[in-house]
Amino acid sequence: QVHLVESGGGLGQAGGSLRLSCAASGGTFSSYAMGWFRQRPGKEREFVATINWIGARVYYADSVKGRFTISRDNAKNTVYLQMNSLKPEDTAVYYCAARWSTYYSTSGTEYGYWGQGTQVTVSS
Repeated sequence: QVHLVESGGGLGQAGGSLRLSCAASGGTFSSYAMGWFRQRPGKEREFVATINWIGARVYYADSVKGRFTISRDNAKNTVYLQMNSLKPEDTAVYYCAARWSTYYSTSGTEYGYWGQGTQVTVSS
């Protein structure tokens, strides 16, 4: 069983950058594909980005493609989400999630472990 803790959220400005981190413990990190999801105010949770077990394959939601970058460091048991060119509509609680598989997935139902979330607020 893996425990996930996100950090790095906070207040950002439109056009600026933030970097989220998600530290994993309690499992073999490289056995999990990882994902980032977000829940915007009044909306359902949505997929943001995902990465396979070794970081060789990534996939992004169209809304963040070209602005956000997901990466992982298996030696540090950490996955990152670099968010550039922030927009006010990126305001959300961001969650990292772990999937017991080497393959990534865009579906939240395929992830068995979730962090508590970190708030990102982007001002215009």
